Formats: sequence, structure tokens, C-alpha cells
Amino acid sequence: MTWEIVIGLETHAQLATQSKIFSGASTTFGAEPNTQACAVDLALPGVLPVANRGAIECAIRFGLAIDATINTTSVFARKNYFYPDLPKGYQISQYEIPIVLGGSLTIQTKSGEKTVHLTRAHLEEDAGKSLHEDFHGMTGIDLNRAGTPLLEIVTEPDMRSAEEAVAYARALHALVRWIDICDGNMQEGSFRCDANVSVRRVGELLGTRCEIKNLNSFRFLEKAIEFEVQRQIELIEDGGKVVQETRLFDPDRGETRSMRSKEDAQDYRYFPDPDLPPLVIDDAWIARVKNEMPELPEAMRRRLILDHALPEYDAAQLTYSLDFARYFEEVVTITGKDAAKIAANWMLGDVSAALNREEIEIADIPVSSAQLAELIINIKNGTLSNKGAKEILQKLWENANTSASVAEIIAELGLQQISDVGALEKIIADVLAAHPAAVEEYRAGKEKAFNSLVGQIMKASRGKANPAQVNELLKKALQ
Repeated sequence: MTWEIVIGLETHAQLATQSKIFSGASTTFGAEPNTQACAVDLALPGVLPVANRGAIECAIRFGLAIDATINTTSVFARKNYFYPDLPKGYQISQYEIPIVLGGSLTIQTKSGEKTVHLTRAHLEEDAGKSLHEDFHGMTGIDLNRAGTPLLEIVTEPDMRSAEEAVAYARALHALVRWIDICDGNMQEGSFRCDANVSVRRVGELLGTRCEIKNLNSFRFLEKAIEFEVQRQIELIEDGGKVVQETRLFDPDRGETRSMRSKEDAQDYRYFPDPDLPPLVIDDAWIARVKNEMPELPEAMRRRLILDHALPEYDAAQLTYSLDFARYFEEVVTITGKDAAKIAANWMLGDVSAALNREEIEIADIPVSSAQLAELIINIKNGTLSNKGAKEILQKLWENANTSASVAEIIAELGLQQISDVGALEKIIADVLAAHPAAVEEYRAGKEKAFNSLVGQIMKASRGKANPAQVNELLKKALQ
């Protein structure tokens, strides 16, 4: 009988605030242990939490971005559990009345578009960190992260494969960066996923789920789900039962392992935090945040397709990040809309390849949008070949502070493409005279001979001949 996979994700996005959610302590990453934990974070007697307005606005932005309901009144609750890196003995979170309810996110998979529905998104504080290495059998506690503001984003169990889960995680990662509420740095723990995985036979009720905690890369998320699905299926088929539990993924062994039995909500004894009044958000506050929102990715994708006649794939790739999309639009503003497809090809081709090679973001690109636009204009008007343009791009990249224009570099390197018909006809005539065998082969019906002649012409012109004109003039000469 066919098995169906059921997956829901819980994602913790660290909010992009300078200070913590209930104190004024810094959230800067990488500080010496316990140097960014103030009296509130340490839960010293008599201290009181004060909600961070910036964190609340981040949650509002997210709710607007996913078309969710933003509760005008929400409640902070105490989630009670005991662990060494939780000084208070409870975590301040939201339970019965979160700040964001519902909403959805559209993802792209190999089989097409799919909508993933969200259950909720709620504000909470992070715990500290237990360090087990280099302590001679003891555990060290770093409370720098204690109180760091998080938005926990919970989906419905809508995903049916590891591929869909990764597509959702990538889309969510892109969105929180787009609306500037999270830097998305997975290595630093700013964006991490917990996967709730279960299997069932088609048509049956939901199976028992296991939660895989703290997956901090898309590859780990995919591998962890694939392993866990296979583990549960084999367990059931062998006559066993899946136990509800929390599991960890071991990337070295490529497997999940049991961490602890999975708690239910009642185990945490939630109750409203008496030190924090209900969080009230009026319509004017929501309206102000909405007015400050950037154009959202889906809306920009539709606009790029409509305004620039771009394929859906190009529009989707160009809107992966807001900075990348804005760079593209700056280029097209200079080149004109009729060069939008050429600009998209260069952005998604050579520019993206260079960014990946250098491991930098578009914000740090050493080539300005004006320089790339000038390059594209010279390609479009036939001054530069693609090969010559690649050389120019490389020179611009390596000489970030150059004041030379693209035209000056073309002249300096002698890369101007030969488009003069008379000059090209002479080169073609010389090549045909030097290669009579290839000419006869072409006339005998061997198409490969034509490509061979084109290659000889490009060689004779030192790569400067306009390829489109070469093809047209060569066919004419051979006739």
C-alpha cells in the first residue's frame, strides 16, 4: 500500500533588532560569552520585562506579507520548563492569542505551484546556549542569546515531500530577508527550522509525528526528512509503532536520533505573563507599517513579466532577493525595456556566477548597475560580442575603483566588434579562398562544414566579427 508523507514546519526567525525583545541588551552576534546578558536576561530579582516595539513591528510586517490576520490584542504567556540555559525557569512566548493568525505562502516545486497555509506566527524570546566542548566533562552556559527576539512561524501539515518542505523553507527565508525582518544567516542561527514528520497509508488518519529540531541548512532539512520518513515506514512495516518524540539530525551519519520524548502544550503549563499587559496594536499602527512595506516578491514577479515580457522563470530568479531585483531594475532603467531580456540573462548568468564564486551578495558587487547597463547597451548595439563583454565584466570586477567607462575599456583592449559589412565580406572571401574543401563539403550538403567556416572567420577576425552578421554574409557568399 502507498505511503503518504505529512510534514509541517516550525521556523524560528531571529528578528533584526538592535536590542533584545524584553531588555536593552545587544543582540550582536559573536560577542564573548555572557557579555550581552543584562539583569533582565539573567532573571535577577525585581526586574521587569518591557516589550521591544521594533520586534512587534517586524511581526506586523510579516503578517501583512503573508496576508494573515494581525490580532489587535495578543497575549504574552509563560512557557514553563527547566533547563540550565533558561535562567527564569520559563520562556516568554505567545500561546492562545498570538500576534499573527493564518496566512499562506506560495511555493514553486517541480510539479508546479503549491500554497502552504500557515497556522500562526508568534513572538517569543530565545534561550541561552549550553556549551559541551572543552569543559573537561562539564557544561558551560552562555546567556548572550537569552532574550533574543524570535518570530516562530508555524505551518499547517500541508507538505508532502522533502522537496516541498525545502521549497517552503527557501521561500520563507527569501521573504523574511525581503521585508527586512531577519538577516537569514543560518550559520549564526538566525533562521532555523524544526520539521514535524509523520507517515500514513493513503486515506488513513494522520500518523504519529516526530519533531526534528534545529535544522540550520536546507540540505540538512532535506536529508533529515528523507531519513526520518524511511525510518518510520520501515518501523511500521516491521510491526513497530512510531513514538512521539523530539529527534536531532546527525549530519555526519546522515540520520536522526532520539533526543527526548515530545512534550504537548499541557506539559508546559502556559499561563499569561503577569509582568506583561496584553499587546494592543491599533489600526493606525498597522496602516503605517503597511505604507512602509516594499513591493512584495510575488507582485514584483507579475510586474516584471507584464512590463518586460520576461519568462516566469527569469522573473522568479530575479526576485529571489530585494537587492538583486532592485539592481536589475536600475540596469533596465538605463538600457531601456527592450534590453530587459539581455539584462536578465547577464544577471542570472555571468553576474550570479561571479557572486557565487566570490561568495558575496549583490549589495557588495564591485560593478555598478550603471556600468553593467553600459555593457549591455554595447552588446545590444553590436559594439561588443558576448565574448568581449565577458572580458570587460572581468576587468570591471577586478578594478572596482576604475573611473574608466566601458567605452574606454573597449578601446583600451581593442574589443570593438567588427560590424562593417565591407570588412566582414573581405574576411569571409579570404577564408573561403583558403578553405575550398570545406566550401565543397557544405555545397554537398554537410552542414558541419558551415560551422567550421564560421569558426575560421571568427579566428581570422580574432573573435571580433559580429556572429549574426557573419552567419548572414557567409550564407550569401556560399550561394
